[in-house]
Amino acid sequence: MLQQFLHDFGYFALFLGTFFEGETILVLAGFLAFRGYMDINLVVVVAFFGSYAGDQLWYFLGRKHGRKLLARKPRWQLMGDRALEHIRKHPDIWVLSFRFVYGLRTVMPVAIGLSGYPPGRYLLLNGIGAAIWATALAAAAYHFGAVLEGMLGSIKKYELWVLGALLVLGLGLWLRRRFKNARLARQIYADEQALKAQQHNAGNPKTPIE
Repeated sequence: MLQQFLHDFGYFALFLGTFFEGETILVLAGFLAFRGYMDINLVVVVAFFGSYAGDQLWYFLGRKHGRKLLARKPRWQLMGDRALEHIRKHPDIWVLSFRFVYGLRTVMPVAIGLSGYPPGRYLLLNGIGAAIWATALAAAAYHFGAVLEGMLGSIKKYELWVLGALLVLGLGLWLRRRFKNARLARQIYADEQALKAQQHNAGNPKTPIE
């Protein structure tokens, strides 16, 4: 059943997952490739195209609507401002490596586009970065399966447990980021309200009672 499902939908799901974010689903695909349910070469190719296409889209959206996109979420705004500082100092390094920094997958391409980074250069270096990321992460997950098999012997009877653990880990990281975003949004809102109150008080000083 699992094999048929992956044959029908596995690579499409991998493309969508890597298009939007991708770390967890690529690790799952790499492990499933080790178990023989998917082809490791196709996993790398599909992950490359998904990641590459997604980041090209965010880059061009950043060039046209960067500030509006970052303003939609307080955390994006804060991270976008920090990302712009990094990009201005070491632009090529960040284009090549941002995928390996957890949480920057969406914000960084928007900030790169907003910074005015040349489209042709981004097209090339983003492709190199996507290829390195897809190959390295898929290979790491594939060899993770080999290490587990070396420790446990045949892992067929454990494979559902391993898949479940990887899914729980991915969900845990997603929830952690959601809670962190919500906490940051509340903090930024409180800071903005405090600043407005200070400005209001400064503009309307109380007259001392004689």
